Amino acid sequence: MWRTFDALSLLLTLLLVVTGCVMIYSAYETSMPSAGQLEWDNTVVRQAVFAVGGLVIYALLALVDYDIWLRLYRWIYGFVLLLLASTLLLGQSRFGAQSWFEFALFDVQPSELCKVLMILVLARVLGRSQARLEGPLPLFEALAMVAPPVVMIYVQPDFGLAVILLATAAGMIFLSGVRWRHMLLILIVLAAIAPVIWFQLEDYMRGRILQFLMPSAHASDDSYNINQALISIGSGGLWGKGLLQGTQTQLYFLRVRHTDFIFSVLAEELGFVGATTLIGVYALLIASLVRTALQARDAGGRLIAGGVATMLLLQAFINIGMNANLLPVSGLPLPLVSYGGSSLITTLAALGLAQSVALRRERPEPLLPRSSIQGRSL
Repeated sequence: MWRTFDALSLLLTLLLVVTGCVMIYSAYETSMPSAGQLEWDNTVVRQAVFAVGGLVIYALLALVDYDIWLRLYRWIYGFVLLLLASTLLLGQSRFGAQSWFEFALFDVQPSELCKVLMILVLARVLGRSQARLEGPLPLFEALAMVAPPVVMIYVQPDFGLAVILLATAAGMIFLSGVRWRHMLLILIVLAAIAPVIWFQLEDYMRGRILQFLMPSAHASDDSYNINQALISIGSGGLWGKGLLQGTQTQLYFLRVRHTDFIFSVLAEELGFVGATTLIGVYALLIASLVRTALQARDAGGRLIAGGVATMLLLQAFINIGMNANLLPVSGLPLPLVSYGGSSLITTLAALGLAQSVALRRERPEPLLPRSSIQGRSL
């Protein structure tokens, strides 16, 4: 089984995690007073502990046959609904969203876990049989199952994560082979109800979109940080100012610099070369996941690896686009790099599921012994 282990994917994952710890130290920890600070209060230490825990989960999920999780998809879906409902009733509010459970040493964001679990649920629903895809039932079933989690995450409210979950589901539906005529029908319905969706958005959500489309007419607090992010990226030049030398970062002009805007910190301190290298690492990791999907032994495995690749691509694209003012501010972290235990651990868990697919993909034929080859020639 270990002949098909995706070592490149693991190495790229570790590289992104280490890069994240270095940039968190430069973006945040180096500017914090060390006197009287407990070891656990150090963000780099916390991120490293979260990374170790996430890698343990990665290894466990890689060792377990993914088909076991696909068979338990009903239980997993029920757990997703229960977890999100509990968050709405009992969760604590942070950053304007009631999406957290607070514990003594760390906080947990259940919606991050749910977006990964929904990949398993949708992989089972859409990967049962290719013959079923001739009719619209698998598409409607998938949409019916993804709608409640999306609505509950939106109500928290966490618009960015709801968009990621919905877009990941759309990517998996496309990869499953659902017929174009059925997808076109859904697009027509979405276009018809788009005005209703727009007016149902929270005021701050519409404000972020309008500020992105018409920045001069809708200036807000978000526009200040976007401007600082653009200054950070532009001032980095080709090679950057060097680690710990970014003025926008070290002089506190850039806010939430160790989470949502950590890409701007990296671009300022490591320059165009560092930023493009980071994007290249993401591209290689996603390409590795796509290769795993193409070589999967069945439709369920293909959809798991494809779903993880879609989730990673969308979240990285949206975060980097937000930093470069190419997309509205969404509050989504940069996968494996931004500070945050829930995001880091769940992303590593998703990659562990993809590794399970890689370990059980179609294997090449074993080499025949020389004597066997000679015997056949005779």
